[in-house]
Amino acid sequence: MNTPVIDFHIHPIYYEYYGESTLDWIKKLHAGKNWEEFFEAYCDPKYFAKYLKENNVDYGVVMAELCPAVTGMCSNEYVLKFCEEEDSLIPFASINPYLVSDKRRELQRLVEAGFRGLKMYPTYQHFYPNEPSLYPMYARAEELQLPVMFHTGSSIFKGSRLKYGDPLYLDDVAVDFPGMKIILVHGGRGFWYDRAFFLTRLHANVYMEVAGLPPQKLMEYFPEMERIADKVLFGSDWPGLTDLRGNIEIIRQLPLSEEAKRKILGVNAAMLLNLPLSTAGK
Repeated sequence: MNTPVIDFHIHPIYYEYYGESTLDWIKKLHAGKNWEEFFEAYCDPKYFAKYLKENNVDYGVVMAELCPAVTGMCSNEYVLKFCEEEDSLIPFASINPYLVSDKRRELQRLVEAGFRGLKMYPTYQHFYPNEPSLYPMYARAEELQLPVMFHTGSSIFKGSRLKYGDPLYLDDVAVDFPGMKIILVHGGRGFWYDRAFFLTRLHANVYMEVAGLPPQKLMEYFPEMERIADKVLFGSDWPGLTDLRGNIEIIRQLPLSEEAKRKILGVNAAMLLNLPLSTAGK
């Protein structure tokens, strides 16, 4: 059986507004390319879906980002339109707690519009994930069985605040909403690899995603990854990398069981997103 490869962490190249340090970083990373041509090509969802397929990725989670003080603004409306005609592109919404008063109602609106999950950015939006004002929204996410991603750990972008990225704050959320699927993005990158691992192992509803981490260092960061292989998700953090296929191949070579690698690269994500577990015939 051909199991899917699912990239759980993709940013569009187009933002209505880019934070200065973010755009500079992306341009430097892709400095060998003609920026205008690169930008125009990857703004085309058909081209982007083709790029994923050529790099052996069957589905990609594409995330909105409403972080005007740090990385910029990529609207929910843009992401939904970008994904609407490509079955391989799965839209995840963004809610900024400071830009909407009724967060529960906003989540309901976004799901009705077609979003399949939610991404929260505590370090860029400057809030603690266990703030009581967020609980009505979490309750609705739990009722809808909607996966909710949280940026954890460090960031290089100007204006980000590391204190909000401690995974420990999500222990409260996991306890108070045991039916809500919580995803620790970047696996607590930097300070908190151990906390992200422990929370993932401790709570049935907590998953860990490893975007933005060098795949060749995953076993150094998480020596016992095999023990939580059914809770780990692959993500590229595109455009924050230049070799998607190479990253996948490095994971395939890690000293883990073949079953663990299948789960990390796609099976776990397929179950969270209710996608088929076989790509035979695609």
